[in-house]
Amino acid sequence: MPAPVTPDGRYLMVRGRLWRRANPALPEPTRAALVAALMDARRAVARGRKADDRDAIAAARAAVQQAKVALGERGPVWWHDAAPDLNRHMAHTTPYAAWAATLAKDQPASDR
Repeated sequence: MPAPVTPDGRYLMVRGRLWRRANPALPEPTRAALVAALMDARRAVARGRKADDRDAIAAARAAVQQAKVALGERGPVWWHDAAPDLNRHMAHTTPYAAWAATLAKDQPASDR
């Protein structure tokens, strides 16, 4: 089941925590290329760990960061209404608390 998305489309919620979504204004080919670069960088982190190569890990993590910033998941927010960035906040401590509570009511206790 896909993670629920906040009504304004800025975040998705996983286990009660908000995670910033990619900028929806990115053209699809650009978004796809950035996602591919992100996945390549994540695989490079895994290879660096397996090889116990600290330099390779550092370079791969920098590539992950670069891709996430380019996607809009990190760095400056992609919206323009001065709303704060609530990335990584627990939804129940944010203005999305009521929305998150309605989702919790719809889930069986085993899924919460």
